[in-house]
Amino acid sequence: MTAENQKLYDQRLKRLNDALDLKEPDMVPIDVEGGKFMINYAGYKMKDAIYDTSLEVYKDSVKKFMKDFNPDQISISAANFFGEGPGYEATGTKNMFIAGMKGNPIDEDSLHQHVEYPTLMDDEFEEFLTDQTGWRIKKYFPRVASIFDGWKDLDLSFDHRAAINTALALSKPEVKETIQKLWEVGEFYQKQRKAFADAVKEFAELGYPNLAGTGGIVSPFDNYSDNYRGTILSLEDLYVNPEVIEAYTNNFHKIQLEKIRNMNKDGRFTGKYVSTMLHKGIDGFMNDECYAHFYWPHLYEIMEEEIKAGMIPMMFCEGKYNTRLKYLKQSPAGRKLFRFETIDMKLAKQELKGVACIGGAFPSTLLQFGTKEQVREEVKRFLEDAMPGGGYIFRTSASIDAAKVENVEVLFETVREYGKD
Repeated sequence: MTAENQKLYDQRLKRLNDALDLKEPDMVPIDVEGGKFMINYAGYKMKDAIYDTSLEVYKDSVKKFMKDFNPDQISISAANFFGEGPGYEATGTKNMFIAGMKGNPIDEDSLHQHVEYPTLMDDEFEEFLTDQTGWRIKKYFPRVASIFDGWKDLDLSFDHRAAINTALALSKPEVKETIQKLWEVGEFYQKQRKAFADAVKEFAELGYPNLAGTGGIVSPFDNYSDNYRGTILSLEDLYVNPEVIEAYTNNFHKIQLEKIRNMNKDGRFTGKYVSTMLHKGIDGFMNDECYAHFYWPHLYEIMEEEIKAGMIPMMFCEGKYNTRLKYLKQSPAGRKLFRFETIDMKLAKQELKGVACIGGAFPSTLLQFGTKEQVREEVKRFLEDAMPGGGYIFRTSASIDAAKVENVEVLFETVREYGKD
């Protein structure tokens, strides 16, 4: 890293850390995810970035976005499957579409689309709770990806002849074929993830810090709803099958807490985000009583363990979150970031001042459909509501995928102009 880039890196990192420490930085840091916008801005389609395993399209797009707009953190956008196309397609996914995939119902420049459907049926609760490994192998896996079709009849026997019976079960042609395909996908992803990590290091050399540490921590209820029952059935289960939710989520929660305790033993994630997307905690999805019982206690302990481990909980509060502020206000002491999709930012600042760093909620749709004047005035309003006293990082409600270039330019210009005393 050159001396000039090191200076810029240190300035940006201090700006971010000051905000996370609830201090007033020299100016409000901007952490806007480029996503699809930066791919298109560099002259590409999403298919190009997703199926380019060299990651040159992705790197070119990130570098142009950072050079032209100057955010305070690298726009990694790993959730967009950049460079993953061939590997992801090889799994035969049934619940996710990505741009460029064969037989795709979405176009070549679309964001990925998740298809939600229940994978856990009403008559499988007992098996789900008593034999999760067997249920997942024979039912869940084949329901989400065709690569697992050969496991539909796989039975593993655990007795004094377990080694022999397991060897026989795994030697069936259809099972061996599945294992071979999984090895190939695994080898692809080992290379892809190393290339992605190398790209992030390359971006850092240009003077941009990266606080993204690790994801993979989810609310136990979200895990149950997103992966197994779907939105509608998980809502019904709150009343019809609450004992199933409680049994699963409590057990899953214990596993996750242990995962967190072991996540940062070597210190590599100290001061880095642990990302959690809060899908089903939104206002109006579940009532206050259900949120307090099935959702918040787990979330509190997740944040508590992450802070103890030296990491920064980064909670993306999806949907409306006004009525949940009274819970977030009680969150454990320590560095943390609540990023909102839809919130009364003035109220959020009032309730969470001195408790947590906040960001988000600036409507990404305004960048797509609004005028430059509307964007400028809305940015100024957000700064007036959230900047005083520090503890604020400017983020949008979601990625800026379909934004007008001139509106993105105005956004950055306005934050830099008015985001300081």
